[in-house]
Amino acid sequence: MHFERQKLMAVTEYIAPKPAVPEKCITPYIKAVKEENGYAKLLHWQVVETFRDSRMIAVCQHNFTPSEEMLLMKHRLRKHNIHVKFFPNEIVRPYLSVSKYKNLLPLFVGFNLMLVSPEIKVKEMLRILKNVPQITLLGACIDDTILSKQGVINYSKLPSMEITQGQVVGTLSLLASQTCALVQHSSVHLTGLLDQYIKQQSGGAGETDGKAGEAQAELGPAKSSAGL
Repeated sequence: MHFERQKLMAVTEYIAPKPAVPEKCITPYIKAVKEENGYAKLLHWQVVETFRDSRMIAVCQHNFTPSEEMLLMKHRLRKHNIHVKFFPNEIVRPYLSVSKYKNLLPLFVGFNLMLVSPEIKVKEMLRILKNVPQITLLGACIDDTILSKQGVINYSKLPSMEITQGQVVGTLSLLASQTCALVQHSSVHLTGLLDQYIKQQSGGAGETDGKAGEAQAELGPAKSSAGL
């Protein structure tokens, strides 16, 4: 009886129908978010800090350079407060794409390096790079202005701020002196004309008095001869 009951229970057991659509098609696929590692976060923070604190950012193409020449170039640049920065393009490009420096994106192709400085030392940078042919200047951002290689060269030929300020002060002083001279010209010219007029009037009055005296002198002898 016990075995017959087991058979009956097995025959009458409920079997749920299979769904028409597979379960893997119904359940949404959740893509695992790849978390950025700590080193990448550190590099990203350094990139942000570099662009924030630097007035001059030069982008260069870096070919193979012997380690001794690279150390010598870094030492020469450091004397002028110019620092060499190496960042992977995978870190720099995402930051540039959402920042005001996004026009620099075409320069970051291949193996690049950046020459950054809190001061504008374009002449010193070009003079040092001239001795390192393996480093090719591609462009730069100076005071939030993006320049090409030729633009950087033209910028280096500009006079310094002190000379420019002196030239501006000299020009303004010259204009002020010319304005003052033009303002005073009319009064000075009028004063000269009045002086000349007064002299002419004084000379005319003297000549008139002289002629009257000569006439009286001529009339005097004539009266005396008539009396005789």
